Amino acid sequence: MDFAIRQWHMEDAAPLAELLNNRHILDNLRDGIPYPYTEEDARAFIREMLEADPDQTFPYAITAGGRLAGSIGIYRCGNIHFRTAELGYYIGEAYWGMGLATYAVQQACADVFARTDILRIFAEPFSYNAASCRVLEKSGFQYEGLLRSNAVKNGKILDMKMYARLKQDSVPGYLPPQP
Repeated sequence: MDFAIRQWHMEDAAPLAELLNNRHILDNLRDGIPYPYTEEDARAFIREMLEADPDQTFPYAITAGGRLAGSIGIYRCGNIHFRTAELGYYIGEAYWGMGLATYAVQQACADVFARTDILRIFAEPFSYNAASCRVLEKSGFQYEGLLRSNAVKNGKILDMKMYARLKQDSVPGYLPPQP
C-alpha cells in the first residue's frame, strides 16, 4: 500500500471525523478534541491548518492507498525555543501496525528540517503508549527522559516521555551555526 503525507483538503472532513470518533485514538491525544467529532469540527480544524502561519505550523494529512489515514503536525515553539518544534500525530485504528506512523514521522521531520531553520523536533507521548514510543525510536528520535506526573488525562495523573530528533543528526552534511 502506498503511504504519503500531503496538505489538508476540505474533502478530508468526512474521513477525518470518522477517524477521530474513536476513543482508542482520543485517549492517546491531548485534550481539546471534541467527542463525538463532527464533520463541522473537522472542517474547522482543516480551515485552521490551511490558514496557519507557514513558518510556525507544519500540518500534514497522512494517507494510505489514497485514503485519509491520520494526521501529523509540527509546531514551532516560541521565545528562546523559536528553533525548536513539537511533533504530534495519530493514525486511524484500521491502519495501526502497518508502519504508517513511522513513515509519516520520518517524512514530516525531513521536510521541516529541509525547508526551515528548526534545529530540534520533540515529542512527548504518554509513557504507557509503547507503540508511539517505538515509532519515535524507529524514526531517529532519542529518548531524553521521563516527565513524571506531567499530565492529567481522563482523570489520571500520567507520566510522559521526552523524545527529540536534531537537525544535525538528520540532515547529511548539516553543521549547526557557531555562535
